[in-house]
Amino acid sequence: MTNGHGESDLVIVAVKPTNKAERSAAESVEPRTGTEGNASRQSTHRAQNRASVSQALERIRTAARQRKKERFTALLHHVSTDLLREAFGELKRNAAPGIDGLTCDTYETDLEGNLSDLHDRVQRGAYRALPSRRVYIPKPDGRQRPLAVAALEDKIVQRAVVAVLNEIYEADFLGFSYGFRPERGAHDALDALMVGIGSTKVSFILDADIRSFFDMVSQSWLIRFVEHRIGDPRIVRLIRKWLKAGVLEDGVVTTSDTGTGQGAVISPLLANIYLHYVLDLWAERWRRREATGDMIIVRYADDFIVGFQYKNDARRFLDEMRARLQEFSLSLNTEKSRLIEFGRFAAANCKRRGLGKPETFDFLGFTFICSTTRRGKFQVKRKSRSDRMRAKLNVIKQELRQRMHEPIPRQGKWLKQVVTGYFNYHAVPTNGRALAKFRFLVKGLWHRTLRRRSQKDWTPWDRIGRLADDWLPKPKILHPWPDRRFAVTHPR
Repeated sequence: MTNGHGESDLVIVAVKPTNKAERSAAESVEPRTGTEGNASRQSTHRAQNRASVSQALERIRTAARQRKKERFTALLHHVSTDLLREAFGELKRNAAPGIDGLTCDTYETDLEGNLSDLHDRVQRGAYRALPSRRVYIPKPDGRQRPLAVAALEDKIVQRAVVAVLNEIYEADFLGFSYGFRPERGAHDALDALMVGIGSTKVSFILDADIRSFFDMVSQSWLIRFVEHRIGDPRIVRLIRKWLKAGVLEDGVVTTSDTGTGQGAVISPLLANIYLHYVLDLWAERWRRREATGDMIIVRYADDFIVGFQYKNDARRFLDEMRARLQEFSLSLNTEKSRLIEFGRFAAANCKRRGLGKPETFDFLGFTFICSTTRRGKFQVKRKSRSDRMRAKLNVIKQELRQRMHEPIPRQGKWLKQVVTGYFNYHAVPTNGRALAKFRFLVKGLWHRTLRRRSQKDWTPWDRIGRLADDWLPKPKILHPWPDRRFAVTHPR
């Protein structure tokens, strides 16, 4: 069966995988821990439901891998009650409610009845998306980031649809795309960038950032991109409903033909679909056909780094990329996008021209620096961004003021969680000094807080040292060297 574009449409129910269908490492699903307090509710029936959901998604995944140019014309039936239940279980229990005011605890009082009713409305087209509630969260630079908080049932349906669509698009998305994808995270992107710079002749880095990406996405182009692979009009109609639902702010609902509602469950996937067609496929083709030297690219959501061997390639790519983005209603943030000399030859070239040390660039919370090992070999050094560290310390300072009169063990337990979480992300090789500095500054904030509990409180520094030894984790590198982990995740 063919469509108007000359491509064949795919009805997923007609596809049956082999019994030993292979699953790649990028497609495995991380097991989810059981919900606290609900252990007694687990049953064989629920396990069978999870197995049926997994099998259905496996069939979609297999078909997507085998038939990359076909459109999926029957997908909505996969949004079953079982999948909706799985989607509900993955929601954050303490997430802020949308305009419906519903929380997970309230909805769970009659979970099966609520999910059955929701499933019925979705399948017969009676489901209606509610406007999202606008909230603002502070950014590290002091500005406010607008977020859209969806209603609870919208979150459930969106998460279920994302689970289905992920199986299709994971077969399409390119390897250098890392943001908001299953089994791919920020450290995978960092590893890829480190290995790319260290193993190629990259001498110039284009640090690019798309201006207000989530607000500027063209919804008409987005739907056209979705329809390249999704031929089920009911799924497309759901996506249109979410895009057109609008945002409630100060009692007024506003709708727009642009944007995807940053903060919505479906937004990261839609953003990746948009950039896949606008940027990724074009950049990959440019690398194969236009680049005269080595070229690498790593993208995490709307933030991406491109490396080049030759400056002329970098300039041509930048000029053509600006025109490409403009064609799809996007533009680069000129304040955050720049082309710098960076790589194994950058230090020598800068020294020869009397320019001092090579410039640095930031990516995913780290500053990248041209450095050398103790033996004089080129090495890319990473350290935590100083502005992000200051922002984190300011948050800790404000929270400690609120906890000033709590018992010291309770303060210590909270600080332990904060410092451990910071180390879990930032404890990469070559970043040991920044970790030690962060711990030292946290200890100083704790000391100041305790001394302000009373005018007569003169807690000595050596006591804070003992408290820190009892509660705060010591700086320790937790992540392996990028090339070692990259070799494991990319065996080729």
